[in-house]
Amino acid sequence: MTETPTRQSSAWADTALATMRAALDHMVEAGRTPGGVIAAGTVDTVAFSVSGTVTPSGPAAPEPSTMYDVASLTKVVATWPLVGDAVTRNLLDLDAPVAAYFPEFTAGAGMSVTVRQILTHTSGLMPSTRLDRYVGDHRDVAEAILSEPLDNQGAHRYINRGFILLGLLLARVNGRPLADLLDGFAGELGVSGLQYGPLPRSPSVAPTERRLVGGEPLHGVVHDENAHTLGGVAGHAGVFASAEALAALARRLLAVNGETGTWAEFVAESWSPVVRVDESTSRGLAWLLSKNGVVYHHGFTGTSLYLAPDTGRYLVLLTNAIAHGRDRVGLPELRRSAIGLFG
Repeated sequence: MTETPTRQSSAWADTALATMRAALDHMVEAGRTPGGVIAAGTVDTVAFSVSGTVTPSGPAAPEPSTMYDVASLTKVVATWPLVGDAVTRNLLDLDAPVAAYFPEFTAGAGMSVTVRQILTHTSGLMPSTRLDRYVGDHRDVAEAILSEPLDNQGAHRYINRGFILLGLLLARVNGRPLADLLDGFAGELGVSGLQYGPLPRSPSVAPTERRLVGGEPLHGVVHDENAHTLGGVAGHAGVFASAEALAALARRLLAVNGETGTWAEFVAESWSPVVRVDESTSRGLAWLLSKNGVVYHHGFTGTSLYLAPDTGRYLVLLTNAIAHGRDRVGLPELRRSAIGLFG
């Protein structure tokens, strides 16, 4: 049964929505994003606000059910929970070398990398994603990734290749395609509107970038070039989601806080600092952690998800700012406003 969020609010959510709506309205008026959807609430509540239009040309306004390409949010709303599920079922060991799951690959510096290192972005795998360099290569893409030399292993560096590898690894240990795994996970939670593309072109799907003048914007197909090379389904990008779906997922994740069991332990460990990113930010397992206790992640297309385990609050921000250019002017300020709401 699909979960229907309780459309209730709270004083904090009212403030959060008003603040973010004003900031998002400013971006829309300045031509920096067609529009967007905001969701805010607690474990028991959710409220929404929308701004602008779904497409640059309008006129339809977005809705809480509008589907957005969430880009790198894929890492924490698909790959990360699927890794946690595999750990709870003893299919994956966070500290086992990748070589344990690819025994047919006998060479490659990357064979020593562990799942934990990938999740914490300390694997030392090649920082340049560039999967197109392997097009036409006779090797399995996982073997090609693992064959590249490592660089500065142990230091934090954001690496998409690691999550691409995790997506391939999840499909292998489960014996099912990654898209099917996400469908199963969302189905178990009763959450609709969280899936890999492609999606039919429609007013309920936000388009992303027009890559060539005179061409059409990407609409219902993945924006990330490397995920596209992999067929639209990858561990680092490729998921489409609605604000309703991410709010429901946020509530489920926050409800785990304080529980017992392997899954709860995985979540708690993921939300604990492992490696320093900068003066105010650390990395847990996949997630970023702010100094004020917020667990969050961003997506290149203009999306963000924020969770505050200590207070049970969350904020979802979905835009298609990428439709107005890769500079995504105003998005950093919008995101700073969002994280500032948590104190």
